[in-house]
This record gives sequence, C-alpha cells and structure tokens, in this order.
Amino acid sequence: MAVKKWILREADKEKASVLSEKFNIDPFIAYLLVSRGIDTELAVSSFLSDSFEIVSPFHFADMEEAAFTIGDAVDAGEKICIYGDYDCDGITSTALLYSFLKEENADVFYYIPQRLTEGYGMNTEAIDAIKAQGAQLIITVDNGISSLEEAEYIYSLGMRLVVTDHHQLGDTLPRAEAVVNPYRAENELEFRDYCGVGVVFKLICAMYEGEVSDLVEQYIDLVAIGTIGDVVPLLAENRAFVKAGLQHMQRCPRKAIEAVKRAAGKSTFTAGEIAFLLCPRLNAMGRMGDAARAVEFLISEDEQDCTVKYEQLCIENTHRQETEREILDDVNEQIAENPKLVAGRVIVIAGERYHHGVTGIVASHVLEKYGKPTFIISIDEDGIARGSARSIEGFHIYDAINACSGDVIRFGGHPLAAGVTLKAESIDAFRQHINEYALSAYPNGVPMTLTIDCKISPNYLTLELADMLSLLEPYGAMNPQAVFGVYKMKLLSVTPLSEGRHVRLELEKKGRRIRAVKFGTRFEDFPYRAGDTVNLAVKIAKNFYNEKYYVSVQAVDVRLSDTDEERYFSEKTAYDNYRQTGRGTADLYPDRDTCAVIYKYLKAHGGYPYSTEDLYFRLQQQVTYGQLLFALKAFAQAGLITISDTIQLNPAVGKVKLEETKVLTTLRERLIIG
Repeated sequence: MAVKKWILREADKEKASVLSEKFNIDPFIAYLLVSRGIDTELAVSSFLSDSFEIVSPFHFADMEEAAFTIGDAVDAGEKICIYGDYDCDGITSTALLYSFLKEENADVFYYIPQRLTEGYGMNTEAIDAIKAQGAQLIITVDNGISSLEEAEYIYSLGMRLVVTDHHQLGDTLPRAEAVVNPYRAENELEFRDYCGVGVVFKLICAMYEGEVSDLVEQYIDLVAIGTIGDVVPLLAENRAFVKAGLQHMQRCPRKAIEAVKRAAGKSTFTAGEIAFLLCPRLNAMGRMGDAARAVEFLISEDEQDCTVKYEQLCIENTHRQETEREILDDVNEQIAENPKLVAGRVIVIAGERYHHGVTGIVASHVLEKYGKPTFIISIDEDGIARGSARSIEGFHIYDAINACSGDVIRFGGHPLAAGVTLKAESIDAFRQHINEYALSAYPNGVPMTLTIDCKISPNYLTLELADMLSLLEPYGAMNPQAVFGVYKMKLLSVTPLSEGRHVRLELEKKGRRIRAVKFGTRFEDFPYRAGDTVNLAVKIAKNFYNEKYYVSVQAVDVRLSDTDEERYFSEKTAYDNYRQTGRGTADLYPDRDTCAVIYKYLKAHGGYPYSTEDLYFRLQQQVTYGQLLFALKAFAQAGLITISDTIQLNPAVGKVKLEETKVLTTLRERLIIG
C-alpha cells in the first residue's frame, strides 16, 4: 500500500480544560473534541446530546412549495412517480418517500434507472415510460439538480416536477414546481451537508401534520442507513439522524433489519457495522442488478420475504466482489507489463468491457496501492469509453478533468470522485494532458495522509480509554474513530492469523507489552521483524470473549521509528517529476559507492522480499529514493537481480560495468553528470 503522511492533530489545551469542567467529561476526550473543531459550548452540547432536535424544514428554499405541490397531488388522487437513484442513498431515499406517501394514501410508484443501460439521473426514455404509466407528478430523490433538458421534457408531456437533491448546483436550476437542495444560496441553513435521504426526511417533516416524533419512530432507520452509506459528515443533524437510527434498529427494527441481524448473528449495530454489512449490499444490487429489489427489501413487512431478499443482496454482493477481482487482476497485469502506467501523477488505465458498476471500486483499490488519483476506464464495443475516477484529499479531480475537457465527451463529479465519457482513441491524449495538468497544478505532489489524533503512551491503551471513547460514537465522515500514535515500540514477534491473512504483533516499551493486530496484511507481506523499533498508528476497541471484556488494539499503519517522511515525499516527488519531464538534479544518480551500499544489503539478505518502498526506508540514511530506484534498474539491466513483486538475486554473471547500463547512461546525459 502507498505510504501515507502522518498528520498530527493539534488542540487548544486551555479550551479543552474549560469544556472538560463545563460538561464533566474526561480532559482527554475534551482534548479530542477540540482537536476535531468541536470547540464551543454549543458545539459540544449538540455533539454529546442524545435528544433529537429537528431543524425546521422550512429553512430550505422551496420547501413550502414542494410540500403543497405533493400534498395537493395526493389529495387530488394524482398518480405520483418517485424517480430515485441506484446507490444506498438513492435506495433509502426512494424507500422512505414511497413508504410515507403510501401511508398518506397516495397513488404512488417508483422508478430507479438501470446503472449499466441508463446511467445516473433522469433520461427521456425513462420519462416516456413514467408518462405511459399515467404519472402526473414526478419527484426526484438524490438526483435531478442537473437535469435541465429532462425537466423541460417532463413539462412538454404535461407532467410536473419536484426536485429533491443534495448534489452541487449548476449555473441554472431545472424547471420545477420546487427545487429543494441544501446548497441553494436562498436556504437559511447553518449546516448544509445533508445526503439525499436527509433532504427527503426534511420534506416529509414539512408535509406531515402530526408530531415529528411519529416520523422518527417510523423512518429514522432508513435515514441513518442512507446517511452512513453516502459518507456525508456525521456532524450536526446528520449525527442526530444516525444516533437515533441506530437506537431504533436496536429497539424495534423493521423486518429488513431483523434479517440482517439474523444473518450477522448480532443484536445491535454500530455505524461502522452498518457501513460494512448493509450499505455495500444495497449498493451491490444497484451496481450489478436492479436497485428496485433493494427498495423492496427495505419496505417489506414479511419476515420470510426479507430473509430471501437479503440472501439475494448477498449473492449480488459476492458477484460484485468477483467482478471487481477480475478487473483488478487485469489492471495489475497491465501495470506489470507497462510500469509507466503508474509513473505519472495520475493513473489512467483502460480495459475492454469492464463492468461499469465496479470501476469506481477498482479505482479506489489502485489509488490505495499507489497513492495517486486513479481513473479506471471501460472501452465498450461502440468505441466509447466510460470510466470512474477516485482521488486523494488535496487533489481536486473535477478541476483536473475540467482542465482537459477537450479530451472528453462529458464528465461530472466532486473533488474526490468523478465520472468521464470519452472516445477510446482519446484515452492516451487524456492521460498525457491530465498528467501535465497535475505536474503544473501540484508541483510538489499531493501525498495520501493519515490523521493521528494524538501521541499516546502504550500504558494508556486500556479498557478505561475504550469506554471513554464511546462518547465520540457514532463514527463516520468528519468524525472518524480515534487514531493514536504509539512511538518507539520494540517489535518482539510477528504471528500469522487466519491462515496468514492478518498478523498479530507483540511489542514492548519500558516494560509495557501490548498486542496489536494488523488486518488485511499477509504474514509474508509484512516487512518488519522482531528487533525492529517501530511507530504505530492504532485504534482501540472493546472485545467480549469468554465472559470478559478485553481491549483490542488494531494497527492501522506501521513504520520504522527512524523514518524521515518529509524526506521521503520530497525525494519521491523529485523522482516522479524526472520520470515525467526528464529533468532532475544530481542526487538522483547512484554513484559507485551508493550502488555498492544497495547491492551489499541485497546480497546480505539474499535479495529483498518486500516492496522497493520498504527497502528505501531500510536504507534511507544512506541513499536517496531516486538513487535506489535507478540503481535497482541498473542491477536488473546488468543481470544482477530480477525485479517482480520482490527482488531476487541472480547467479553471478562475472564483472559488470553498471555505469554502462542504459538507464545510468541516459540518466548521466540528462542530468549532465561527467
């Protein structure tokens, strides 16, 4: 995986002390809250409160018009269509509004476009089908804000439109009876980061004539699921939605949630467990099959039916995982055959007929491995290529695509995720131009980061701390589970777990021993050994086993304690820049002495079974990143080593002249080294 830059949060200790006394909370928890920007009495009170206070829905522009339009249609017996979306947010939004309108005796049905054949948002063919079913009013949920032409088409057919959405606004709003969107400038909102189902919940609050508590009791679980699934900030009202939703799922779950509990063998859920167990399965139905079936699962009131439908969701999720692995295998083969695909600032990889439903997930995997914004593009039989992009914090992928808009047919998205459509013959030009843009706009590179809440002694990794941290739950976007830095720990042992899929570490510092588990790291891929002194980024939790609670320590990241990360990122940027531009400085060149240091280490260890990044950190005090990479290429060209996923020493080939290898000859010429 890509090396991440550790960012240590900072906080005003005096402010934390005042809040600790005011709210009678542990000073350490108060410090964590302040470090996350929750640093006023009002903010802390809201964050810690278990009460459910609804911000007036009429603080949204057009909310009154939306409520009246829909209410009048219900009273008049008009047929209403809910136009949804195929992701978790769109599915829960559809289920919520459909269930509410059914309770209001509305003549209502829903339509969710097929991801593969129709794509995101509204389209005229779907509108024709909705018209044919007799609809007189269409209500969008989690989409519609950019459907300008489709909105006009709806009115040309004699239907009306209400838009509810949470995506960013364009220059022009679509024609509609009402457009409800938290990002409208006319809103009287302090908090705007609602997801689609949050906006729909505000809509039904505006329409309902009874107590809001009735709506909370019936629908808040759907709001919580969609809010978790759409990864919006779990702050302000979103946090209240999720807290109340999780409590509702424990107290009186709907039949669908009961089915999930039975399958998972759990009686309660955390937000993280919903994100892991349920949201991917709802998304998988939209990615691989028919998202309407996920809506049917959520609204079903029959226990056996929910059990069967949840099994179908699980089957589609397994299908999604298999398809994802197939595409990722093909991507990795392309990279192995052509390493230049990952040499630039932005990775652009295309393949024939990749499944559109999973290209975004594959892009996320590639991004995690290489630490670079990534496009995975599928080339269809018609010569049109469609792809998904994922980016890292600090690299605005939408702006990057916009800078290369001449290469694409259409695009859309956000700072961290986007979609593109272009002609297959334009892919190479697009790759070149977006890398040129990245080099110009981000000359120093943009590293992936890991936020550390604070440094901590291993003595404080206790059950007491785990109990105190429960005040921070539920976790999610903008309120992640706390990560602590534990520094200068001596590694005593590394033990494989679960047939080598994970590793357990035993560590010690000043007589205090701890055990930590590094999930998702195979034993043979873990580059540290007994005797190393390492820094760890860890999370802690409580585990119940054999009638007793234990503290569980999860290692999120591990590195050698003498790692100089600033130097690493600086040297890696210099190396990447050279590969893209052919320009660099003399400290990229490995002279004879530097090559001797590297080869001597390889010979002493019989090669190197881990990544070149790990090898660099072993040798960081003696070589630069560029020197190491170019020396390894020279060794390979001279026949001394073979580089694949590991570095293998080759049998002796006699005396070689490394300086005469092509890579070092070219490097000397370009760097003008005599």
